[in-house]
Amino acid sequence: MAKYFDVHPDNPQPRTISQVADSIRQGALIAYPTDSCYALGCRLGSRDGIDRIRTIRHLDDRHHFTLVCQDFAQLGQFVRVDNDVFRAIKASTPGSYTFILPATKEVPRMLQHPKKKTVGVRIPDHVVTQALLAELGEPLLSSTLLLPDEEEPMTQGWEIKDRLDHVLDAVVDSGECGTEPTTVIDFSDGEAEIVRRGAGDTSRFE
Repeated sequence: MAKYFDVHPDNPQPRTISQVADSIRQGALIAYPTDSCYALGCRLGSRDGIDRIRTIRHLDDRHHFTLVCQDFAQLGQFVRVDNDVFRAIKASTPGSYTFILPATKEVPRMLQHPKKKTVGVRIPDHVVTQALLAELGEPLLSSTLLLPDEEEPMTQGWEIKDRLDHVLDAVVDSGECGTEPTTVIDFSDGEAEIVRRGAGDTSRFE
């Protein structure tokens, strides 16, 4: 049965955020709000968390997981970014974008694309997510909370708890969330390739 955390959207309660972060450190799989839509999240090196996300979403081993980072300094520890790409990403963050880039050795092999050795990264523009990342002190391994055979993610924390109570450890609710996943830009070859059009404006990458 998943714990339910009711978090203020503008002034997240430090004690509640600390409790959520502690549960992640202890191996919890959570559902949490972002600036695009709800996501599933767990600790960076949690094989159990990855397996559970794959099971919930019916994902294969070619799926790009995302490291949700607090800021650019943290992002730079996990992916290689050349100068041109740096400028493009810097101008778009924080925001509703996921960038696919070559992974550094800091990224566990199980998170990397098996052939390309890439990983997704993003810096969200969301008060609650940022508070959680600051408390956690490391990226959150994430994937959009989009269930198999459904076209849109769920938008309400209580609805997620009701439907996924048996497979999640915690649900963070800070009010209604969006329904559009992030825009995904693949920079792994140095040029911007739009993989998915979502909540982020694509015009600067076209």
